[in-house]
Amino acid sequence: MKRYHPALVALHWITMLLLFAALLGGSLNMAPMANSDPEKLEILRLHMIIGNVILALMVLRLGIRLRSQHPPSVNTGNLLQDKAAGLAHIGLYLLVFVMIASGWATALAADLPAILFGGSGAALPEDFYEFAPRLVHRIGFILLSLLIGLHIVAALYHQFVQKDHLLARMWFGKRKG
Repeated sequence: MKRYHPALVALHWITMLLLFAALLGGSLNMAPMANSDPEKLEILRLHMIIGNVILALMVLRLGIRLRSQHPPSVNTGNLLQDKAAGLAHIGLYLLVFVMIASGWATALAADLPAILFGGSGAALPEDFYEFAPRLVHRIGFILLSLLIGLHIVAALYHQFVQKDHLLARMWFGKRKG
């Protein structure tokens, strides 16, 4: 087995794009915007929708990953590097789920579903940091961003320094060979 299942490949790249949209949208657009700004409602609504789509895709992705054959773990000849790679992949899954859970917990504590989707007419709270899950969401953002950066650097290192064609495993093509 040379490559991952095509559904996993597609889900990997779609999830990656949505994660970038959610992480960058949240940190660059929403975070600096005052909660009293009417535009924040629309950006927050979109952020929550993207988060829910990511959740659905991650659950689907995890289900396919557990049920499909996939290439064996890469053996770099360095036990520490090989263990770190495995832990990093688990960490990516866990941190995405932590971000979603803390986002939902913040949303529920602030009554965002009613404000954003129920037409309650209520205003956003003055500051989301009055809700403890918001701090978890912020720390999760930092850790997930760092781990994604490390994941990208490692993939590029394998592709261009090691020249082991590791990226081909997460692309479309023949699975056996």
